[in-house]
Amino acid sequence: MALLFALGIGVLTGCGLWLLLRARTFDVVLGLTLLGYGVNLFIFAMGRLRTQAAAFVGAGGQAPASALADPLPQALVLTAIVIGFAMTALLLAIALRARAETGSDHVDGQEPR
Repeated sequence: MALLFALGIGVLTGCGLWLLLRARTFDVVLGLTLLGYGVNLFIFAMGRLRTQAAAFVGAGGQAPASALADPLPQALVLTAIVIGFAMTALLLAIALRARAETGSDHVDGQEPR
């Protein structure tokens, strides 16, 4: 499972970097989004991948620390998802405005010849 998870992180990061190197604004926005997803999964994996680990313990339960999930990476990823969504919306609005102003979706604002 860890190998599949690491492969998924690598594929998302690789596709995100490839799209970032393209010269179209929509490709760059999509690449940043995929790269953000890859980084989020990487941060989530830093909290150790565990199965059947409790996210929190109720008032009556006492569980050893090794049986609990680490809440810090979960909180960081949740915050990053919200910020990433807002940044994607902002970048799309800027890209649409640039397309309307220049008539091109090329990053430099001019079509290559």
